[in-house]
Amino acid sequence: MTAEMASGTASETASGAADGRTPRVLVVWCPDWPVVAVTGDDPVAVTEGGRILACSEGARAAGVRQGQRLKLAQRLCPELELRDRDPEAETRRFEPVVAAVEAFTPRVEVIRPGLCAIPVKGPGRYFGGEEALAAKVARAVADALGQRLVPDAVPGAPAVEQQQSATPPPATTAPQARVGVADGLFAAVLAARAGVLVPAGRTAEFLAPYPVSALGDEALAELLGRLGLPTVGAFAALPAKSVADRFGPSGTVAHRLARGLQPRPLVPRDEEPDLAVEQRFDPPEPSAEPLVFVARALAEQLHQRLAGAGLTCRRVAVEVACADGRTASRLWRHEGRLSATALAERVRWQLQAWQGAGTFTGDGNGNGNGDGNGTRDGEGGEGTGFTLLRLAPDGLSPDQGRQLALWGQAVADDRVERAVARVQAVLGHAGLRRIEPAGGRGPGEQAVKVPWGEPYEAAVPADAPWPGRLPEVWPAVVLREPAPVRVLDGAGRPVTVDGRAGVSARPALVVVRGREEQVDGWTGPWPAVEYWWDQSLARRRARFQVVVDGGRALLLTVEGGAWYLEAGYD
Repeated sequence: MTAEMASGTASETASGAADGRTPRVLVVWCPDWPVVAVTGDDPVAVTEGGRILACSEGARAAGVRQGQRLKLAQRLCPELELRDRDPEAETRRFEPVVAAVEAFTPRVEVIRPGLCAIPVKGPGRYFGGEEALAAKVARAVADALGQRLVPDAVPGAPAVEQQQSATPPPATTAPQARVGVADGLFAAVLAARAGVLVPAGRTAEFLAPYPVSALGDEALAELLGRLGLPTVGAFAALPAKSVADRFGPSGTVAHRLARGLQPRPLVPRDEEPDLAVEQRFDPPEPSAEPLVFVARALAEQLHQRLAGAGLTCRRVAVEVACADGRTASRLWRHEGRLSATALAERVRWQLQAWQGAGTFTGDGNGNGNGDGNGTRDGEGGEGTGFTLLRLAPDGLSPDQGRQLALWGQAVADDRVERAVARVQAVLGHAGLRRIEPAGGRGPGEQAVKVPWGEPYEAAVPADAPWPGRLPEVWPAVVLREPAPVRVLDGAGRPVTVDGRAGVSARPALVVVRGREEQVDGWTGPWPAVEYWWDQSLARRRARFQVVVDGGRALLLTVEGGAWYLEAGYD
């Protein structure tokens, strides 16, 4: 369970909960959604930050689990196919699900692709109660995914059997989506995972058996475990005042969640100021690409308005209007500080999702008549076009600010972020990367390139002991692919290295791309035996440092009797 589930509810502003009770929330959860956005044969897994983010049923049957390191997952399932996460594809594939839920209320909050929520108060009354609403939503979502509804997907409602296809779905088809209803977003997410409808006022009873780790605070969960409070119910039984005194604000929020309450007490406040920013297009803009660039400028304006008012927001509504009067909007939630670059990226993902789903056109292929020109039948070939792009902040709260460093470094960081946003607008999200340290013995393995703004967790720790790693100083130039070379002794015979790292003769000549270089000095070898427990990955190699004519130094590697130039020193 992540903190995004504990930060608020989808109906905080919709239903208001003016009577002081926690508002009821319905959540739609599509398991393993990142796997749905990739292609591959079962078993397949999606990776992020060197760990398993999601996996298919076949991989899970082999022992692969979310959060596992890649090496462990591949050891458990050697035939596992690994795919990088594709957030754009996840958003695009999730759009039909959101559109199906949106038919019941326009107040749909996308927590992340694969998970969305709506308030229950209004739609529940209109559709005949919470149970009927949950059944209708589950049926609509199943239709959007092209699946049949099973009993586990509908809390407290009979299953609706649909005719199964003669051909079984591929392994990466989305698992059956589940619907859950409970008091507040945090409990509703857990209810959706369990596929149940929690009666009003009994949320604390429903949450009681869960481990305290479900509250989303790892440090607090570890401390509570040491104190003999392993479950949410045991933690909820503590007096609120004692919890506040012992655990502070974060403990108070977690304690309210454990008792089935909102994370913070409701506090009446004045109407929120209108801080939305928008750009109108006259004449209408026929394509969505220019809207992406406009979104970056609007995101900067939105940040300036929020900063001027001393506020920050948890969600941003992306709204688009067309010349024929059709409109669409979607709420995006983001944990922490939503930068202008991150906001612009979410606008781009949402526009692509709308286009892929045919939201503004007559067919499902992004245009009205299938000709790829964005026109609609019956309008003389004239495209409708976009007339408005609007970004509206939602869930405003006071900005707690950031801790400033000495001598104004934080100001410089802000300038860097703006410069990065401009470069990424031209080169794309992955066009600008930063260098992060990683574990490994070779110089090419000890640094990886990560797109700017993306989180990174090394698959292997950089500070772990690495027997056979070269001593500092580091090479100045590292080749993308090691270049084959020849290393000869004084008699012109190839130099070899045996299994005990013994050198057959002193290196005297290095032939690089047909050019002979006399060796003035050398040191080594540094042997390295890697992955000896896995024959498919096992390798033995040794490295040498040599100095050639002119004082230039080279890093050479010998593996399988062949020599390679790996890097060079200035």
